[in-house]
Amino acid sequence: MDPSRRDRARCLHITIVSSNPETVDGLEAYLRRAGVRTRGTRQIEKATEITPTTASVVVLFPDDFGSDLVTSALGTLRSHRPKTLTVLVTKEPKRFESLPVTEGIAPLVVPKPVWGWTILDAIRSRLDSEAPASQPR
Repeated sequence: MDPSRRDRARCLHITIVSSNPETVDGLEAYLRRAGVRTRGTRQIEKATEITPTTASVVVLFPDDFGSDLVTSALGTLRSHRPKTLTVLVTKEPKRFESLPVTEGIAPLVVPKPVWGWTILDAIRSRLDSEAPASQPR
């Protein structure tokens, strides 16, 4: 890993939200091995509560929850953590294509099936593309 990517990984905080304990545990373990700080929950209602104000990303597995819960959680995240990138990992990507952009940050939709490294690469790619020109990449 190049030094600039390692520095960004140290700054990166990802909250993982899935009702599946294996998904939360597995993705957390992978991301931590990659040098990313993480926090996970199986309770979508707590997504905003456990997401630090400095968090870079929330990875949400919306297929694990009912539509009303997902809509509510996304609204709360947008309201309380507008600068946090929301990543939706789903079997139904078209369902989330028209989500609104908040603070200039569009949600990132990643289709299932997917591996942890694919999610991390997608996140890094998005964050790199949104980094200010003056920030070293």
